[in-house]
Amino acid sequence: MELRHYLQFRDFSLDEYEYLFARTLWIKDKFKRYEPYQPLVDRTLAMVFEKHSTRTRVSFEAGMNQLGGSVITLMTRDTQMGRGEPLEDVARVISRMVDVIMIRTFEQSIIERFSSNSRVPVINGLTNEYHPCQIMADIFTYIEHRQSLKGKTVAWIGDSNNVCYTWLQAASIFDFKVHVSTPPGYELEAAALAGIDTAHFETFADPHEAARGADLVTTDVWTSMGFEAENDDRKRDFEDWQVDADMMRLAKPDALFMHCLPAHRGEEVAAEVIDGPQSVVWDEAENRLHVQKALIEFLLLGRTIV
Repeated sequence: MELRHYLQFRDFSLDEYEYLFARTLWIKDKFKRYEPYQPLVDRTLAMVFEKHSTRTRVSFEAGMNQLGGSVITLMTRDTQMGRGEPLEDVARVISRMVDVIMIRTFEQSIIERFSSNSRVPVINGLTNEYHPCQIMADIFTYIEHRQSLKGKTVAWIGDSNNVCYTWLQAASIFDFKVHVSTPPGYELEAAALAGIDTAHFETFADPHEAARGADLVTTDVWTSMGFEAENDDRKRDFEDWQVDADMMRLAKPDALFMHCLPAHRGEEVAAEVIDGPQSVVWDEAENRLHVQKALIEFLLLGRTIV
């Protein structure tokens, strides 16, 4: 079988995502019925963490265990990587001992260097530039609640971070539009937009205008990992970019609200929104488990008909 990695959202085609979401639905149904499905007995997932994690760690570890496999968790500070062993050497060794590797790290270049020296599939669990597994879960969640995203509008309110850029990649694949509103000084970077179809997104200085008529409103923390020193400045700069009830009223009446979590109520989102009837953040969080199980199955077994 051809070796495939999943390093950014555009690594897969629309047809492959449609297959993955069909598998996700089937796998999730088995999970809800407490029916075991363990096609990966004797397979091992290695998880490499350079950044803290809650949902990524739990969803990948639980998912691999539920598929019948086992998991090894590596924190770089506890390994030879933390003492300067070349990344290429680490990839060559680990990939001879396990079947699939998930990495949560800093620059995208790190995971690209690692994957180019790996004999097994490598999955991006998060980098500074992209968070593809999160957007897989988000799109699947929207499909569960509202069916197709084709022709819809997603309003991104807040920082132009890794989740935002992954939404932009997804827009051209699934044929929807993203309205992006960021505070001055935090706009989309031209270099990061290389290869992204400009017809599928629009920028707005006013976050309320970005949310107007949207089918989905989504945001993230104002201060992402690695930017903690800027926290006070960001709280001031992002003050008008909170998703609150007034902003949600400008979206379509049946619009959904999403947040990749962790959330700070009273900052990027009001409590009445994240805990309100339009919020699907808990379904969104759970679906990380299900889409990642389908992803691992696909990377290791290819297309499976059960």
